[in-house]
Amino acid sequence: MKPAEIRSLSAEDLQAKLKEARAELFNLRFQMATSQLDNTARVKQVKKDIARIQTEMRARELSA
Repeated sequence: MKPAEIRSLSAEDLQAKLKEARAELFNLRFQMATSQLDNTARVKQVKKDIARIQTEMRARELSA
């Protein structure tokens, strides 16, 4: 997810995306533990998306 996409989302949408990303990360970790994960780079991408979303949420909180 690109930073411009994240900035254009509403607060509720950010919360929903964060919840989705955390669920995906949980599933990816589970797949990695059971040796079913093919694309291990996806874990890093999801972690970065989570960080980007949290950063935007915090920036909005501080600017308000």
